[in-house]
Amino acid sequence: MARAEKKRAVRTATAAAERPSGMSDRRPLYFAAFLVLADAALVALIIAFVPYTKIDWDAYMSQVDAFLEGERDYTKIEGDTGPLVYPAGFLYVYSAIKFLTGGQVFPAQILFGVLYIVNLSLVLLLYVKTEVLPWWALGLLCLSKRVHSIFVLRLFNDGFAMTLLHAAMVLIIYHKWYLGLIVFSGAVSVKMNVLLFAPSLLLLMVKLLVQAMSIKGVFFALFGAAVVQVLLGMPFLLSHPVEYISRAFNLGRVFIHFWSVNFKFIPEKLFVSKELAIALLILHLTTLMVFAHYKWLKHEGGLFGFLNSRFKHAKSILQLFSSKPRPCILSKEHIVTVMFVSNFIGIVCARSLHYQFYSWYFYSLPFLLWKTHFPTPLRIILFLGVELCWNIYPSTAYSSLLLLFLHISVLLGIWFSPTKYPYIDKTT
Repeated sequence: MARAEKKRAVRTATAAAERPSGMSDRRPLYFAAFLVLADAALVALIIAFVPYTKIDWDAYMSQVDAFLEGERDYTKIEGDTGPLVYPAGFLYVYSAIKFLTGGQVFPAQILFGVLYIVNLSLVLLLYVKTEVLPWWALGLLCLSKRVHSIFVLRLFNDGFAMTLLHAAMVLIIYHKWYLGLIVFSGAVSVKMNVLLFAPSLLLLMVKLLVQAMSIKGVFFALFGAAVVQVLLGMPFLLSHPVEYISRAFNLGRVFIHFWSVNFKFIPEKLFVSKELAIALLILHLTTLMVFAHYKWLKHEGGLFGFLNSRFKHAKSILQLFSSKPRPCILSKEHIVTVMFVSNFIGIVCARSLHYQFYSWYFYSLPFLLWKTHFPTPLRIILFLGVELCWNIYPSTAYSSLLLLFLHISVLLGIWFSPTKYPYIDKTT
């Protein structure tokens, strides 16, 4: 009985935390609006005065040209940096960019500057709604030299992929699960790194959709996401399906050792070996399982306890699909925490991180640091240390070793932090 009362108290407190409590709650919102305007001015200055860096833009345009000229064999769509290795959504996005900019760099930079501000706005909305950071710490989201460069000086597709991902997260915290899954699938179609968020998204669906929407709801949500991939890839799947799937969804690519920011201290022969790839994959999956069991499903009795409590009374598949869900929702903080931590685990276990990959997790760093119980000065030091490592070019054995140490420190800090009750009763 005492345990039940304690849980009700926690749920009530969590619900209260989700509701605005007065003018003081508006301070983060006002500061976020100021940051958007200030960063927009900074982006304009960068575009005007900092030289553009030619890396992948010409290759992107060559690949788009081949697509627009009617080529549907993925093995024949190439650029000066190599073959096309992204799903079909990439081609549609950059075809639209070419139409809007004429393939010219300067108008494309302006477009990417707008994209940067849209992405920043989405991220700030996630932070304001979850209330994990103090208002002043939101400024950290605007301090990365490398991320500004990735968006407006390099024009990488990572910017579009992450903007779509953050848009999907915003939809999900507002419980627009079907639309969120569709936007998430669109992000995957631009670049495959978004799949690092997939394990957490699946777990959240199991926790919430199975309980609050029924298993039938889970099925249709996943089906909608799959349909997006099929529709986008249809021109290639109808003509050259094997070539498209093998190139666009190749999870076994080996990156060049020189360009990697992490694991630079490992000899190149070991770096490109299958043994290291398999070991890191096992470490990745194991870490996800451990966090799922002991952290994300802690209040449900762990991974196996949760599955058993849900499925033990179902005597048939029909009964399982038709069972009535429980009236509960997940807190915004829990949703964002699980998704950001899942992605960060993938970053820690990634064999190769190129410079543009920093955009995959930079925007989650302040959130993750404030989920630890580290003192604020240490949080700032860790944040600046990660930023420093990503701005050392070329990376060295020492900088990559420092980056790994910082990543593990943050992950351990999250592991040893307490786990909040994840649900909010609809009745509260």
